[in-house]
Amino acid sequence: MAAPYLQELEALLAKTAAAIGGETNIDARHFFSGAAAYADGRMFISLTPAGLALKLSEADRDILSERGGRPLKYFPKAPIKKDYLVLPDAIAEDDAALAGWIEKSVAHVLTLPQPRPKSGGR
Repeated sequence: MAAPYLQELEALLAKTAAAIGGETNIDARHFFSGAAAYADGRMFISLTPAGLALKLSEADRDILSERGGRPLKYFPKAPIKKDYLVLPDAIAEDDAALAGWIEKSVAHVLTLPQPRPKSGGR
């Protein structure tokens, strides 16, 4: 079920690659029932049944909320992922607008600390 999401996310990232730049290592992989992409090990975008969502700074989340972005919940009873917003269709379907928001997301996550490696069940 997640394979189509991964293919769609990879295609989307290919179309907007110029916004990310060639110096950042981008890795897309399966995530829950969809796909996510990581910039130098930090998740910045997900595409799941919940929608296309970006991790953004608080200021950018405020701007995107005014333009129709909505809080991300992966599952109906799951908590809201406060650092992410689901993009409105008008932005998600506009390659130029989407590229600008992806650029903001990547720039934001690159300011965050590297995630800790999972302990492997210790």
